[in-house]
Amino acid sequence: MTDALKRLSDEGVAIWLDDLSRSRITSGNLAELIDQSHVVGVTTNPSIFQKAISQGHGYDQQLTDLATRKVTVDEAIRMITTADVRDAADILRPVFDATDGQDGRVSIEVDPRLAHHTEATIAEAKQLAWLVDRPNTLIKIPATKAGLPAITEVIGKGISVNVTLIFSLERYREVMDAYLAGLEKAKAAGLDLSKIHSVASFFVSRVDTEIDKRLDALGSDEAKAAKGKSALANARLAYEAYEEVFAGDRWAALDKAQANKQRPLWASTGVKDPSLKDTLYVDDLVAPNTVNTMPEATLEAVADHGEISGNTVAGRYDQARADLAAIKELGVSYDAVVQLLEDEGVEKFEAAWIDLLNSTEAELKRLAPSEG
Repeated sequence: MTDALKRLSDEGVAIWLDDLSRSRITSGNLAELIDQSHVVGVTTNPSIFQKAISQGHGYDQQLTDLATRKVTVDEAIRMITTADVRDAADILRPVFDATDGQDGRVSIEVDPRLAHHTEATIAEAKQLAWLVDRPNTLIKIPATKAGLPAITEVIGKGISVNVTLIFSLERYREVMDAYLAGLEKAKAAGLDLSKIHSVASFFVSRVDTEIDKRLDALGSDEAKAAKGKSALANARLAYEAYEEVFAGDRWAALDKAQANKQRPLWASTGVKDPSLKDTLYVDDLVAPNTVNTMPEATLEAVADHGEISGNTVAGRYDQARADLAAIKELGVSYDAVVQLLEDEGVEKFEAAWIDLLNSTEAELKRLAPSEG
């Protein structure tokens, strides 16, 4: 069942699971995925935690304790989510040690309501790193305009970062620039650059979802022929940008100081269009020194029928440019799409966080001890 996953791993793609819950930790399921399915990391987001906490009774004991202490709902969420991330980080610690810190990582996101507030994001990132207190944590910071200087500051303090919600090629270059600036700050402060890691989460499926919706509205044969190509084209050109930046003079100076490249991470790789192959965003985005974070359904699909046939990114940049040029010719604005997707991404995570607040508050009330 896992030959395709092994081939993917052998090609230099780190397989991370895009999900976490307490039951996944306590049942031994996460350890099993690490052992049998080549999983070497975990990503979380507000939607994942909202779903985990609202289902089942795995959090009842901790919620009862928190209710007894009369903590605020915000504090309760931080205690619950950081406990899960800490436990998952401990399970992944052997992977972290074996890969010299590159993998074995667990990501936790800053409060998405802070996405447009630089200083608050920096403060929250520092607090999360302190709360989890594990070297194999990545703090997720969104790639908004306000997030970019926060990335530089947090990296500069020696905290490893997962930059999330990247949709555009222009913003991706800004993210890499923010990372390099952070490394330069860390170097100036005398920090050990070899201990600082980062991934840049470039979102995939949502690009096709939005562009294909616009192509459907056009309805022409040319529009139909252009469907299902934009997300791969966008991601491949992101990898080309990664190759350029990390072969440049600015990087060379940091490389000498033992810095780590910021790996591209393919996020949102579950295929949403049933007419497309369910392993498309894995099979067709194979390149060395990348990460693919998958929901469990995609992980299982790749294990069952993934077609891993070597590098499917290099050498396809001209075709990628042609595919994006084709949608522009049809009148679909790339810039408008990627800005909409960033705005929607922040809004969706914020809505999930508010749902998480509301459901946790209801649980705290339900489990609070009666007065008397």
